[in-house]
Amino acid sequence: MSEMRQDMVSKEWVIIAPGRAKRPNQNHVSAEERAALPPHRPDCPFCAGNEGQTPGSLLTFPEQGPWRVRVIPNKFAALSHEEECCHVWTGKFLRVGGYGSADVVVESPRHDLSPALMPPRDLVPVLEAWRLRYQSLMDDPRNHLITIFRNHGPKAGTSLEHPHSQIIATPVMPPNVRNQIDQAVRSFDTYGTCLFCTMLEEERAERSRIVFETEHFTVFCPFASRSPYEVRIFPRRHACFYGAISAEEVADLAGVLRLVLGKIHRQLGNPDYNLIVRSHPLESRANRHYHWYIVIIPKLSTPAGFEIGTGVYINPMRPEEAAGILRDAEPAGIIS
Repeated sequence: MSEMRQDMVSKEWVIIAPGRAKRPNQNHVSAEERAALPPHRPDCPFCAGNEGQTPGSLLTFPEQGPWRVRVIPNKFAALSHEEECCHVWTGKFLRVGGYGSADVVVESPRHDLSPALMPPRDLVPVLEAWRLRYQSLMDDPRNHLITIFRNHGPKAGTSLEHPHSQIIATPVMPPNVRNQIDQAVRSFDTYGTCLFCTMLEEERAERSRIVFETEHFTVFCPFASRSPYEVRIFPRRHACFYGAISAEEVADLAGVLRLVLGKIHRQLGNPDYNLIVRSHPLESRANRHYHWYIVIIPKLSTPAGFEIGTGVYINPMRPEEAAGILRDAEPAGIIS
């Protein structure tokens, strides 16, 4: 039986329709059809030994000796800090100069790894790189929003196989980000509490969609999941932006990401996915209405005409079922 559910924060609607999973699908690609990756490719600009194919490093971990993580400017960035940051009206149409910043975080010198297969100790410098670059970009008053994300696989939009994530700073705030913040502010003004914290408390009380918890984080499939196996990772300490993460939380989050991505990798056959770190825009560095978090969206379905036309997503899997499967799933093995 299908039903409609509303996201507590964004107020967006989704349709949970388990019967849709029975539809025939002629475009399915099994995990066995994925080609195994080599540990090194001479034509990959991110592989160790090919550093001359990329711009110079902004950060390197460790600072001395062979690198484990590199942060470099995106050679093919959509935005550039060399552009002007100015608003120009052409009649009633608004344009803004293409100012911005685009970093690439090369997560490993090896070509064949991903966070799902890496030991947590190797993910710590990745998360530290995110934190340090976030804090650095915060100091530029022209930056309005910093987005950290990871595209895994061609369906998720990646163009290079080598494990990497990206950090982009933009001078504007998109409407979907503004809407979420407006809802959070409205709720705080009405009830005096953080809407995200309320949602987290509700999920922890109900338990049916919890995948696992650690000292600092709760991992769950949200009540109004837009797609199968959508996962959110919430820090239990209230903070409105990722740059405020503590050293203890970084160490814990490294294990959390390895475990949840390892479960998704093994259970779903290494699917393409998007990972996004959602933080409050830089207009506020400390507030009580917003709560940063991570969302992971495996690309198991494609938005079609109805979703694009209405903004209402159809999910053929109940999040309670998805959470139960991931809860019991064993993670993929670590490659060290």
